[in-house]
Amino acid sequence: MPGACSKAVTLAIVSVAPLFTADPPSPFSGRWDLTIITSKSAPSTHPAWIEFSDEGGAPTIRMVGRTGSVHPTHNVKVSGSHVTFEDGSASAVWQMTVNGRRLTGQAPDGPLTGVPAPLLLPKAVFAWTTPEPLFNGHDLSGWLPDHPAANHWIAEHGELQNTQAGANIRTTRQFGDFKLHIEYNCPPGGNSGVYLRGRYEVQVEYEPAGRNDSFHGMGSIYGFIPPATQVDPRPGQWESYDVTLVGRNVTVVRDGVLIVDNAEIPGITGGALDSREGEPGPIYLQGDHSGGLKYRNIAIWEPRR
Repeated sequence: MPGACSKAVTLAIVSVAPLFTADPPSPFSGRWDLTIITSKSAPSTHPAWIEFSDEGGAPTIRMVGRTGSVHPTHNVKVSGSHVTFEDGSASAVWQMTVNGRRLTGQAPDGPLTGVPAPLLLPKAVFAWTTPEPLFNGHDLSGWLPDHPAANHWIAEHGELQNTQAGANIRTTRQFGDFKLHIEYNCPPGGNSGVYLRGRYEVQVEYEPAGRNDSFHGMGSIYGFIPPATQVDPRPGQWESYDVTLVGRNVTVVRDGVLIVDNAEIPGITGGALDSREGEPGPIYLQGDHSGGLKYRNIAIWEPRR
């Protein structure tokens, strides 16, 4: 009987279908903003970031620590709501437990907490404010060094100069989405950076050739995004960045050349002030690597919404 046969085949298909359902995603899946609490050094907390993926049953974690670049970890082990992994040459162990999309655990230098990194989907910007100067060219008004005792930033000849390696310096104002114009003069061997919201470093460096690859060289979003176009180096001369940051999407124009085109920044870069990615943050200039850096004509636009 054709009707009976057809019904049997249908039942067989329905009964087999549940056997092919996919495994649920790991509770650790995605990007996480971490805060490490430590009594070993000042400040008492510092940020970190991880991205967890589990493809083909092989869990992997890449991370950004207090300093340095994004990198893979090793020996990742997941057991239910608990994960451990090792990082660094000394194979320091990190331990984390997830509960309701919140992380708690232990880093090598102190206890940690973590929250899912916000998506920061870009919102349309139809108009911008008129530009506002962030540096008056005469003094450090509106700027704050992170270590005043080690501060070597001065205002001279209309320039914000870092005379020798020491403190980093930030704006006292905080920003969400913005356009930034900043001019820099980096000497041979110099290394600095412009941190957007105090969390994402646009690299400024003229270290010896071969020391940095494109992910860590001039114009990169340090460790994450290399410049798509190379611009001839001009150490000791004035150059410029025009940076647009909307959500976590960034565009960088160097000396009129588009080098990063509306690219997503996955997470904080090494040396970030904090991991609170959903909040506004300052413009933050790196001064602890080398001296001799100069900045001028720093201006910002904010969206009109």
